Amino acid sequence: MGLFQRLVQKTGGQAAAPADGAEQVTLSQLIDLLNLGGIPRSKLSEATYFTCLRVLSEGVSKLPLKLIRSTPERGVEEVRENPLYRVLRYRPNPIQTATYFWADMEMSRNHYGNAYAAIFGSGVSTQLWHMRSDRVSVWFDNRRILGPDARLWYIWSAPDGRRYKLCQDEVLHFRTWLSLDGITGLSVQEILRSTLDGSLQSQQMLNSLYKNGFTAKAAVQYTGDLNSEAEQNFLRGLEAYATGQMDATKSFIPVPLGSKIEPLNIKLTDSQFIELRKHSALQIAAAFGVKPNQVNDYEKSSFANSEAQQLAFLTDTLLWILKGYEEELSWKLLEPAQMDRGEAAQFNTAVMLRADTKTQIESMVQAVANSLYMPNEARAYLGMSSAAGGDRLIANGNVIPLEDVGKQYGNGKE
Repeated sequence: MGLFQRLVQKTGGQAAAPADGAEQVTLSQLIDLLNLGGIPRSKLSEATYFTCLRVLSEGVSKLPLKLIRSTPERGVEEVRENPLYRVLRYRPNPIQTATYFWADMEMSRNHYGNAYAAIFGSGVSTQLWHMRSDRVSVWFDNRRILGPDARLWYIWSAPDGRRYKLCQDEVLHFRTWLSLDGITGLSVQEILRSTLDGSLQSQQMLNSLYKNGFTAKAAVQYTGDLNSEAEQNFLRGLEAYATGQMDATKSFIPVPLGSKIEPLNIKLTDSQFIELRKHSALQIAAAFGVKPNQVNDYEKSSFANSEAQQLAFLTDTLLWILKGYEEELSWKLLEPAQMDRGEAAQFNTAVMLRADTKTQIESMVQAVANSLYMPNEARAYLGMSSAAGGDRLIANGNVIPLEDVGKQYGNGKE
């Protein structure tokens, strides 16, 4: 790849070797690469786990990211003239939109525990490139081997077999909240491996029941004496009928004279299978900070309750994640002088709180009447064009400063 120019010299094989040398992989190969062991399939095939990844990835990526400047004189305003504004808001690199880029970053952060993006260029030429988390290792150069200062270095193993080094100022690093060393994060699948494995095994059990037409194991009673080979042929014939492999007889099983089939019924209700499966799903969702209604558990939800859960998802889950993104982006991409002027990267969380049209209009009317918004600001919030004379604050005539109370009844004296 032409983007990475610094080749790391091989030093005793300390850096991880690349998983493969291919530029392109199939979907099945990708699933195998994502698997961290324990079970033959990736955790991505677990429905609740996949749903949580989707909810968080879409939750972050759908929020517009912008540069703002906060000053006592002018309050908060967007800094559209900064070249980084277009990079963060629209296109971090030539091949990805901001929506897809931040969805990839959030998915990697949750699935692997860490997400990395390389920073190239500056100003109008700034580009952000997502690096696969399983190909990046983090070194703390406390012995100052790679540079004059004790810094973090990120070693990236490229698909072509080479390794590249990037210093801590050249990489955006986002991690989960749980870390044992204060640098790299732990993923949910590492922490809840047993819960995820149990949930996957329960899904495999249901798949097996579906495949067998919800027919459990059975005991076959027969008279006479069969040798081992004849017994296996006899059972294979019965199983072919039971599983519907015989197209002409999917509903009936012919039983030889003197034989009897006794099903060994497994009642899911007796083993509280559904309750345990639901409990596991809620545990996985809670570990991600995802609310029950977002994983299709509406047992205790109503319309008002769902709205409250959406607000709780923003305040309890997303705000911490967004704060970490904003701090890392502001520190790594902005100059000290820009930060001193009050500039920072910020997600617009207001898009998550938009209510129905009636509620929005009522809120805007109150905001304009109480001088919080100018009329044109309210119109822009509702997706309408500006109107003449709408760029000034207006207020209810009954609301005046305390020191002016009574002046309207006299000659201006208190």
